[in-house]
Amino acid sequence: MPQSLAQLLVHLVFSTKYREPVLPDAHRDALHAYIGGIIANHKGTLLKAGSVADHIHLLIAHPRTSTPADLVQAIKTGSSKWLKTVSHDLSKFRWQNGYGIFSVSPWYRATIERYIANQAEHHRKQGFQEEYRLMLKKYGVAYDERYVWD
Repeated sequence: MPQSLAQLLVHLVFSTKYREPVLPDAHRDALHAYIGGIIANHKGTLLKAGSVADHIHLLIAHPRTSTPADLVQAIKTGSSKWLKTVSHDLSKFRWQNGYGIFSVSPWYRATIERYIANQAEHHRKQGFQEEYRLMLKKYGVAYDERYVWD
């Protein structure tokens, strides 16, 4: 077969350093667009983005020519540098060291898109740490609580 094809949907989640609520509402749409550009530069597609003050969710059509770790590093490094230029209040902005990335079946794409779109409403009832623990459990990811948070 001369052509290489892939359909890799992933749900990427990561928080601000120490889950500090520093992502301002006023810059979220621009942040999502900027991250979409980073992903496009790596030949992927940002399908949906949603964030609240202390974390972000991204649904990505992952590029077949990039590793998850390389793409995440590019997203976090590039968006962090960009955020620092947007506002003096964000001059010391940092993302957490870790992240969660989960495979998504195309059949569940719409469900994940709705979930991401409703982050603000969802987090009126549940904090990020509780949400993340439930995601890890749902996806069957073993973890050690001592090393999940920074």
